Amino acid sequence: MMSEIKSFGYFVDNRWHKPVDGAYFESENPATGAVWARVADCRAADVDRAVAAAKRAFDEGPWGSMIPAERGRYLRRIGDIISANAERLGEVETRDNGKLPNQITPGLRAGGWSVDSWHYYAGMCDKFEGRVIPAEAPNIHNYMKWEPFGVVAQILPWNSPIGTLIWKLAPCLAAGNTVVLKPSEQASCSTLELMDVLVEADLPEGVVNVVTGFGDTTGEPLVDHPDVRMVSFTGGTAGGRAVAAVAARKVKPVVMELGGKSPQIIFPDADLDLAVNGVASGIFPPGGQSCISGTRILVHQDIIAEFTGRLAELAGRARVGPPDDPNSQIGPIANRTHYEHVLSSIEAAVKAGHKLLLDGRSECREQGYFIGPTIFANVPNESDLAQNEVFGPVASTEAWADEQD
Repeated sequence: MMSEIKSFGYFVDNRWHKPVDGAYFESENPATGAVWARVADCRAADVDRAVAAAKRAFDEGPWGSMIPAERGRYLRRIGDIISANAERLGEVETRDNGKLPNQITPGLRAGGWSVDSWHYYAGMCDKFEGRVIPAEAPNIHNYMKWEPFGVVAQILPWNSPIGTLIWKLAPCLAAGNTVVLKPSEQASCSTLELMDVLVEADLPEGVVNVVTGFGDTTGEPLVDHPDVRMVSFTGGTAGGRAVAAVAARKVKPVVMELGGKSPQIIFPDADLDLAVNGVASGIFPPGGQSCISGTRILVHQDIIAEFTGRLAELAGRARVGPPDDPNSQIGPIANRTHYEHVLSSIEAAVKAGHKLLLDGRSECREQGYFIGPTIFANVPNESDLAQNEVFGPVASTEAWADEQD
């Protein structure tokens, strides 16, 4: 682990830049609580530079006029370069948001899903095919053609920055767009480290750019910029509402993935060994910090006592620890702000009278942001805990009698 504090600028035109006003913010290692990096705090002038670069790359540079097959060759090259730097990228993301290496690095290696995504969309580049549409009047040629938007703003979450980035970036570039990325201020460093890697792909200047900072001073100017033609956002529901409101000023199309409260439903004929293992593995290894963590568990009344008992016993044996310990099965909460949110959510559920079967607060430590698996039993469906996303290792069970129930 590096002891020196690393400094990141922001990335425009394949070069690093210092923020116009010279401001930086700090990134903590959630396993220790110690500052390990500082990141450029971009403002409107920095955003203008990034968007202008992306617009030039689309309007005047080779990217906007490049034949699709050539774009595909760039995407294949990116996939290969990422796989060659998998360990480096995984290490930075682990230090930045606390994810266990086995949840990041395998997908970045050759044959991993992140690398395969680049090769998949490389093959899609020359397959955005139009069609001729039958006309309702004679002598009319009626056809459909797919065209890129131009400059696209992509706003990333803190729980899986590189993974979400690849889901967004690969198809966006395949379609011929240029991009300005804005990672979360809680986890910017792996995205910035990836830019150092992408330089090796020799992408034309301005095709991919990164600005870092906070929602009101960096995100809002980016979403509102007149040359940004489309916005892609992944994050919490409150953040999504704010982005949608800004995008609506200029009627920009928006694609969003927001919060949820994913249910898992256990029927009385289920194999309980498989069900308990499946539920636990879906929630706890990433600390519940996944948009598909099934933390609301609906269990048939005939088996709920046995199911919850088995789940608590299994989850109670999980090893919570720092990501650099190969025995750790659950790492820290990704940042101090969210750590405090999860703790307050647990406390609120206790005060509401919900039965606490397993209390993960026993894993809290003087250093780092650790919370172990936490399970509440028989939580009413109308309760705050059942309705709102905690985004932590906090599960709730609820009994049901029939399918209508």
